[in-house]
Amino acid sequence: MPSNLTLYTNPMSRGQIARWMLEEVGTPYETVVLDYATGMKTPDYLAINPMGKVPAIVHEGRVVTECPAICAYLADAFPSANLAPALDQRHAYYRWLFFAAGPVEAAVTNKAMGFILPEGRERTAGYGTFEDTIAALETAVAGDAWICGDQFTAADVYVGSQIDWGLSFQSIPSLPAFETYAARLRDRPAYKRQKELDGALIAAMQKQD
Repeated sequence: MPSNLTLYTNPMSRGQIARWMLEEVGTPYETVVLDYATGMKTPDYLAINPMGKVPAIVHEGRVVTECPAICAYLADAFPSANLAPALDQRHAYYRWLFFAAGPVEAAVTNKAMGFILPEGRERTAGYGTFEDTIAALETAVAGDAWICGDQFTAADVYVGSQIDWGLSFQSIPSLPAFETYAARLRDRPAYKRQKELDGALIAAMQKQD
């Protein structure tokens, strides 16, 4: 029976974040793997995401792109998974989701690309400085709790992915708070399933090369 939820992805992309979120949700979904050179640029896929990038999901005809939006959408679409706090308790949830999607993404990308803010222009950039951004991010995951306290949420999937990848690719510093938080994330069954699924796809793609 066809699924009413489809993930468009490539295993060597941010699509891993969306898949991890789907595995946390635990609902059946179909996977469509697209290659960078052709699959993401077809008219059919550009009708879904005009950026020609993955991931994207289509749920009952509704299109969602951008990893933080996908994570937040799935948490709301499947409330039984308990991946979003109650509405009156979403302050930290929204704060850190958008912080990771904005300042963290920009600061880490700019640093990796070698872009240096001119002296005295820090206020012009939304993230200020890389060091300030990392220090703020550290406060979100310090201690033994999740971002929203005792409840693991979609914010942990997205923020956690940024930290997990940053540590793996050495694009963020290996601070104790980040290492401890990432270790707890990597122990989650849904995280492990995502790595197994995408790892198998990567291995199959490499055999074809």
